Amino acid sequence: MDVADNDENIPDEEAATSSRRWLKWILIGGVAAVVLFFGAIFVYVNFINDSPDALDGTDLSEAIGDSVTTTSASLESETSVSSDPPVTDSTPSASPAPTSEAPTNVGDSSFDGEWVPTTASEFGYRVDEVLAGVNTTAVGRSNEIEGSLTIVGTAATVVDITVQIENITSDDSLRDGQFSGRIMNAAEFPTAEFRITEPIDFGQIPLGDEQVTATAVGELTLRGVTNLVTFEVTAQTTDGRIGVLGSIPVVFDDFQIPEPSIGPIRVEDNGLVEFVLVFERA
Repeated sequence: MDVADNDENIPDEEAATSSRRWLKWILIGGVAAVVLFFGAIFVYVNFINDSPDALDGTDLSEAIGDSVTTTSASLESETSVSSDPPVTDSTPSASPAPTSEAPTNVGDSSFDGEWVPTTASEFGYRVDEVLAGVNTTAVGRSNEIEGSLTIVGTAATVVDITVQIENITSDDSLRDGQFSGRIMNAAEFPTAEFRITEPIDFGQIPLGDEQVTATAVGELTLRGVTNLVTFEVTAQTTDGRIGVLGSIPVVFDDFQIPEPSIGPIRVEDNGLVEFVLVFERA
C-alpha cells in the first residue's frame, strides 16, 4: 500500500519540478528582457541619438563663413581668366587720383536695405527628454526658411521669418511624426513665424570676426497662438553677409501645445526655439 502511494506521488513531484523549471526560465527571460530594453536605451542615447549641441557663436561664424565660401567659389567660376593675351597700352598711365573714400567703418550705411535668408540658416527646437529614466535631448531643425530683414543704419527695422513645420526634422522619424502630427498639428497650423514689433538697435555694424549682442522684442507664433517674446540676439557680418543667432524660451502651455510625453518618453513642459539665420541681399 505504501509502495502504491509513492508511485502515485511521482507524477505530482515531476509536475512541480517542471513548473519550477518553467518559472525559473520565465524569470530569467524577464530579467533579460529588462536588461536588453535598458541596454538598447543606453546605446540609443549614447551612440545612436545624434542631437547636435545648442547653437552658439561658433555656429554663427561657421554658418556665415560656409555661405561666403560658396559665394566665393561661384564668383571664381564666373570670372575665369581669359586665355587671350593681355593688350598692352603704350600710353603712359597717370597716377591714380587720390580718393576720399574711406574703408568700410563700423556704423556706415553699406548694409542698409533689404535682405533674405539663405540655406546656410537653421531654425528649430530643442527639448529635454527622459527616455525610461535616461536623460537625452530632442533637436529638430530646418534650413528652408522664408522671410526678410531690413537694415537702416545700425538697426534691424524689419525681421519677418516663416518656417514650414513639416520641414523641421530630427534624427528620429518617429519623433518627427509626433512633432508634425499630434504635437504641432502641421495640417491645421503649417508654419512657425516670428516678426519683431520694434527695431533691434545693435549700436554698430560688426565687422570681421566681431559679434555684437542686442535685445529683440517680437511676436512668436506656434500652433496658431501668438505671444510677445523678448530675448537676446547676436549679429555678425562677413564678406557682405549678415548672420543672426538667438534662442527663445517656450513654455508649451503658453502656446496651447499639448503634452509631448508619450509612453516611456517623458518631455519637459518647456523648450527652446533656436536659430542661426544667414542673410544675403534681396
